[in-house]
Amino acid sequence: MGPEYEECLRKGKIRPFSRGKALAAKELDTASSDLHSAARTHLDGDFKWATIQLYYSMFHAARALIYSRNLREQSHYCLVEAVRVLFVETRMIPLSLLAGFKEAKVLREDADYCGRWTRAGCERLLIVAEHFLKRAGEIVAGK
Repeated sequence: MGPEYEECLRKGKIRPFSRGKALAAKELDTASSDLHSAARTHLDGDFKWATIQLYYSMFHAARALIYSRNLREQSHYCLVEAVRVLFVETRMIPLSLLAGFKEAKVLREDADYCGRWTRAGCERLLIVAEHFLKRAGEIVAGK
């Protein structure tokens, strides 16, 4: 399991959420909407905002995953840890998608808080976010 995830549990940053399974599909819809918005924003040349939208697409897809386990996060960091333990360590999601999610988090923070973003970073995230959402949808659907 790992000490990071255990710390998230201990601090209540990942906790049981009885309504999770019922809300997982809504989170996937939000992730899909964010992804489509990001694609349009990218085409408009606003790579900063598209980068932020792409992170949130992945955030909502990740949230759908843990909701499917009747869990809820109270921390972006702990959401990443939950995906790592529950889906990567169990080989349901490839490590490359987790790495992409982590990169998206860093790129979103750089864009949001530091005013740093690139077209290349945005375009990498477009590809990763599509794959992440597709795989999350398959898992939530039981495939």
